[in-house]
Amino acid sequence: MLNPNLDDIQLDKEEYERYSRHLILPEVGLEGQKRLKAASVLCIGSGGLGSPLLLYLAAAGVGRIGLVDFDVVDRSNLQRQVIHGTSWVGKPKIQSAKDRILEINPYCAIDLYETRLSAENALQIMEPYDIVVDGTDNFPTRYLVNDACVLLNKPNVYGSIYRFEGQATVFNYEGGPNYRDLYPEPPPPGLVPSCAEGGVLGILPGIIGVIQATETVKIILGKGTTLNGRLLLYNALDMTFRELKLRPNPVRPVIEKLIDYEMFCGIPQAKAAEAEQQSALQEMTVTELKQLLDSGADDFVLIDVRNPNEYEIARIPGAVLIPLPDIENGTGVQQVKEALNGHKLIAHCKLGGRSAKALGILKQSGIDGINVKGGITAWSREIDPSVPEY
Repeated sequence: MLNPNLDDIQLDKEEYERYSRHLILPEVGLEGQKRLKAASVLCIGSGGLGSPLLLYLAAAGVGRIGLVDFDVVDRSNLQRQVIHGTSWVGKPKIQSAKDRILEINPYCAIDLYETRLSAENALQIMEPYDIVVDGTDNFPTRYLVNDACVLLNKPNVYGSIYRFEGQATVFNYEGGPNYRDLYPEPPPPGLVPSCAEGGVLGILPGIIGVIQATETVKIILGKGTTLNGRLLLYNALDMTFRELKLRPNPVRPVIEKLIDYEMFCGIPQAKAAEAEQQSALQEMTVTELKQLLDSGADDFVLIDVRNPNEYEIARIPGAVLIPLPDIENGTGVQQVKEALNGHKLIAHCKLGGRSAKALGILKQSGIDGINVKGGITAWSREIDPSVPEY
């Protein structure tokens, strides 16, 4: 609870030394440090945002930290998820995070929930904590966290990142707005690329995660002015901060229960449409493509629909770069027609999704083609390991 009985909270000699720089701050002092020790915070995710958040909450002396995560550490995480190390690749993030937290501050009690947060378990997991911090990267979970916080009357410290830009605010606090006031409806599936598709500056989640940690500590201390009612927008390339005012929507729907958030965000519908599109496409494996390339056949054109910077990282021999955005805006369609010159079309991307989309667009212009299943990632794993996997 945010107003604990501080008479029951004591610091030992080592803690006085550990937190000395807090204790001499008039805004924190002994009472504030006891508030931090008495507080409990639940962090959803230990990825880009969760990493700095967890590190600084632990260092600050938050007494109980809960962590929800079910993923394992991947080498591509290490560029931004600074709580994890190389020795933890392939192992559970939740255990990696716990080890690092306790190395920073053994006085923290750590609760682990190695599970996917869902409508079935969210209320039970979140109920014991004073504050919930959203470190997730997908819309269904963000709506779930928001609605559960509203039902439980918990502050929701929010952050999100994309490429070079980040957002942060505090939802559902002191009568302020919640996530549905900012985004009443989710965007169409696939409209906002993930970090894996769109990329992200590794430093960016560090900045937004530290802002989330700062807001969390301020709520615990009851000091300062929080981001409640203000959406902080950060642009790393321009090094600018802007603010937007947020207000509760008086006509927003009342949240009465948790729902199926995958369905709400259109995920099953999008997957069904994608599956239907895939079933209508002719596909080939990378093994079949390799056999075709080795045969010396010259009756086909292989196009690569990835972005130019991806093409610089890795490429399949003989592939012609015609990026998907060019195909979407129409200029690439003419390029494909000129490249084909009566030959058959084969298309690939990183994993197969963008090339399938490109082929769907080209089909509307009367151009049929074959999609390479698994894209250049499958080529790297199954055909040529010297091709970098990114």
